[in-house]
Amino acid sequence: DIRTIIVRQERVGLHMAEAIGRLTYGRKIGVFGMQHGPGAENAFGGVAQAYGESAPLVVLPMGYPREQSYVNPNFSSARSFASVTKLSEQLLTPGMIVASLRRAFTAVRNGRPRPALVEIPTDLMMAELPDDWTYTPAPTVRYGPDPADVEKAADMLLAAQKLVIYAGQGVHYAAAWAELQEFAELLEAPVTTTLSGKSAFPENHPLYLGAGNRSMPRPVWDALQNADLIFGIGNSFTLTSFGVKIPAGKTIVHATLDPADLNKDIPVDHALLGDAKLTLQALNSTIRRHLGGRQRGRRAALVDQIATGKAAWLNDWMPKLTSNETPLSPYRVIWDLMQTVDVPNTIITHDAG
Repeated sequence: DIRTIIVRQERVGLHMAEAIGRLTYGRKIGVFGMQHGPGAENAFGGVAQAYGESAPLVVLPMGYPREQSYVNPNFSSARSFASVTKLSEQLLTPGMIVASLRRAFTAVRNGRPRPALVEIPTDLMMAELPDDWTYTPAPTVRYGPDPADVEKAADMLLAAQKLVIYAGQGVHYAAAWAELQEFAELLEAPVTTTLSGKSAFPENHPLYLGAGNRSMPRPVWDALQNADLIFGIGNSFTLTSFGVKIPAGKTIVHATLDPADLNKDIPVDHALLGDAKLTLQALNSTIRRHLGGRQRGRRAALVDQIATGKAAWLNDWMPKLTSNETPLSPYRVIWDLMQTVDVPNTIITHDAG
């Protein structure tokens, strides 16, 4: 059975459909359909948001009848959404529906997750499908990095004196949480995450620095400033005013699923291309072989340094977090929420501003 939910505004419905894909890390794909004309026009912001956030989503807008679809000023979703989708096409015949949907779901299930769109003209809505139609659900195919690249990356990671691991949401989509934790513990290295990668590493782990963007916990800032090598896994290193600014002059090893990320904004010294889980499995195996069962002897001092830094930073913020001022400080609201809700099983969202 397909559960249908009616919404009052297209953009909101698209955010809901996007949330399905994000909360299940692409195991389930949200689908959203809307009327042609104003409905499709109102949907643009929701699709663009999913594209920018690299979230899987299938969009099925109605379209004007085929003979009117290119008549001014009729809105063409297939053309207009092309810049914010992985795939954007219009059905021209009933026989295209199976192949078009197969391409759409294959696109969102493989590579970087992003929206795909199939526009369905209104005059095709009541058309009959061919009697011999069949549909097989699209597979998800994973690939890993070149073994030679893994070997070189392992050498660089083991040679680094002040390594920082920077994990993004690719760890979530690859379900590579256990592999990331093993990786950090093998290297005895601190971990920070992007906001979309938050919780990719246990936030109560002694090697965890915190998550950040334009603002960040002081331990994250200090670690990045002092790092001699930053290892990015499942992230894009996109340069944005809302993201972490990577300090200049650092050695960068970048492990990503999308080749378009490489050298996009941040020059990389070495790259690994592939699924985050397969990449970390290969690195862990290689690092274990290099270490031969030996500990690196860095963990105790590093854990103490992280704990001391977090305590000092939190102590500086406690007056704001526990303030009784009027009007109520938003810092106090967040602090009280954190002390009240079941944090591991609670999702908190907010409006703009």
